[in-house]
Amino acid sequence: MIKKESRSKVRAKKHLRIRNRFSGTPERPRLAVFRSNNHMYAQIIDDTVGNTLVAASTNTKEAKSALEKTNDVDAAAYVGKVIAEKALEKGIKTVVFDRGGFIYQGKVKALADAAREAGLEF
Repeated sequence: MIKKESRSKVRAKKHLRIRNRFSGTPERPRLAVFRSNNHMYAQIIDDTVGNTLVAASTNTKEAKSALEKTNDVDAAAYVGKVIAEKALEKGIKTVVFDRGGFIYQGKVKALADAAREAGLEF
C-alpha cells in the first residue's frame, strides 16, 4: 500500500525550500501569504531583524464588514489591495513574493494580482 504525505506536510516542505532561496531585506521586504480554510493573511516582513512591517487579513472587523465571505477569491483580492495600500503608506514599493508553499493559482494569485494593481512591484 502506497502512503502519501498529508497536504499540509507537503506544503510545509515546499515553504521551507522557498524560504531557503530568498529572504526579506530592509530595501526589499518579503510579502508572505498564508491561506487557511476560513481566512487569508498577508504580511510584509523584514527578515534581517525579524519585524513585521505591515499586515492585513480577512480576520479584521473592517474586512468582515466589507466582504460577504472571508474565504473566497474576492476576499483574497481585498487583502492584496489593503496590504499594498498600507505598504505604500509606509514607503514600501518593491517586495519579494513568498507564496508560502501554496500553488500560485486561485486565492494566492488573486492576492498577488490585486497587490500589483494597487502599486506594489514584485
